[in-house]
Amino acid sequence: MVRTIVVGGVAGGMSAATRLRRLASGAEIVVLERGPEVSYANCGLPYYAGGVIERRDDLLLQTPQSLHTRFGLDVRVRTEVLAIDRETRRLRVRDLVTGREYDEGYDHLVLSPGAAPVVPELPGVERALTLRTVAEADRLAAAVRGGARTAVVVGGGFIGLEVAENLARRGLTVAVVERDAQVLAPLDPEMAAPVHAELAANGVALHLGATVTKVLADVVELHDGRLLDADLVLLAIGVRPETDLASGAGLKLGPRGGIAVDETMRTSDPHIYAVGDAVEKVDRVGGAPSLIPLANSANRQGRLAADAIAGLPVRLGGRIGTAIVQVFGLTVATTGANEKRLRAAGRPYRVIHTHPASHAGYYPGAEPMSLKLLLDPDDATLLGAQAVGGAGVDKRIDVLATALYAGLRADELADLELGYAPAFGSAKDPVNMLGYIAGNQLSDGEQSIQWHEVAAAVEAGAALLDVRTAAEYAAGHLPGAISLPLDELRERMAEVPDRALIVYCQVGQRGHTATALLTGHGYRVHNLDGGYRTWKAGTASVQSARPGAA
Repeated sequence: MVRTIVVGGVAGGMSAATRLRRLASGAEIVVLERGPEVSYANCGLPYYAGGVIERRDDLLLQTPQSLHTRFGLDVRVRTEVLAIDRETRRLRVRDLVTGREYDEGYDHLVLSPGAAPVVPELPGVERALTLRTVAEADRLAAAVRGGARTAVVVGGGFIGLEVAENLARRGLTVAVVERDAQVLAPLDPEMAAPVHAELAANGVALHLGATVTKVLADVVELHDGRLLDADLVLLAIGVRPETDLASGAGLKLGPRGGIAVDETMRTSDPHIYAVGDAVEKVDRVGGAPSLIPLANSANRQGRLAADAIAGLPVRLGGRIGTAIVQVFGLTVATTGANEKRLRAAGRPYRVIHTHPASHAGYYPGAEPMSLKLLLDPDDATLLGAQAVGGAGVDKRIDVLATALYAGLRADELADLELGYAPAFGSAKDPVNMLGYIAGNQLSDGEQSIQWHEVAAAVEAGAALLDVRTAAEYAAGHLPGAISLPLDELRERMAEVPDRALIVYCQVGQRGHTATALLTGHGYRVHNLDGGYRTWKAGTASVQSARPGAA
């Protein structure tokens, strides 16, 4: 009888074990899990701590007994694997309840050790909490129930903001400390600006460009000496792959520090597979190894490892890293590469910003959103997308993620037949509109300029032309801009400066019309991509990044 041991449960490990049972009914399958739970919804932990998920048991998806009853799995919790002897194909195992050590042999081994929270070496850091397991969620929930009134969340990533929101909803005064100039690193600055505003509007204090140097009895000290009240402190700095067991066995690690695997999830040992957060994935956009600690990737890898063990042909394609998070009234989502990453890699790209509504504007309840699309300037291949707004953001990012994975060109987004009724979308869906804009740039040769490029262009002599209404101009405009409303532009053409022009409106659509008109009259024109709204968000992000800004 072939014997497979899976080390580690949750998404990757349990997907491998249960899939393998469906493929090999007679195989012996053993799951060894160091913690007390083998299958739980770790993505729900912030919401349990915040009281949105009221019952702890709702987080527990399966138990050792239920897995044995349904799948015939030998599941042992509180059991730690100490070492792998690859030559004899044996594991050294310790029962954490009794302390007894024993050996287990295997024919195939699947490693799913996951990732551990990053905990910096700081004075007093032992008082800080992390949030990776149900037990850690219990401790956080107990601190809230125990009367905590103030909280400091260290780290402004997805988990950090989920915890910050949930603690704020429980009535705590919450501060977020982030060493970067913005929260949510996968977003570009102008897309993060609305998130900063939403946090501030809901009473969450942001300390950007800041680090914690000490965790004291009831406060934390920042690098500049400021003290923040902190009945509880939560570290959400990030995670690192758990590779001690693999490296101790001499398995190959990748350049990012994760376990190296091939497209069948096999490690450098032909009898050992690895899945989940500890494993390096291939980035579909850049082709480089990457660490993407997401549940859907772990589940997919677990299934593929089981298929490979069963002798089925398998191949894991590159990952694009699609993620989404709720921040109070905002939905924030991203897929593929962002502008910062493309710039750092020296890869050419083009950007499109839009600010559509979630559905037809004449139907009640339409909510605004901001979309950002990144594409290859030569062949228009999709490279990445970001979305921030209310209803409908999740729908659009999923369509864009699918298009990116499928290798569609940006202009082909115009051809997608998406579901339309006034309550759900528009005749030209926001995704279609991205395709139309890309098509305009490719076929008409329209030139755009980005919000962060405007200052340099003006300094080089370009004139700013505001083609919004006089009322919009009076409510706020780019410094030095000339007001020439679009509907008056033909009659006032003599007032247009005879030099390079940057045209802008509120979101870019009227700017496109004005650009076509002025180009036809022989002017050198760039349309400000995303219009005044994108420029305003971008400049707000620069302001918030300055030292001392909160």
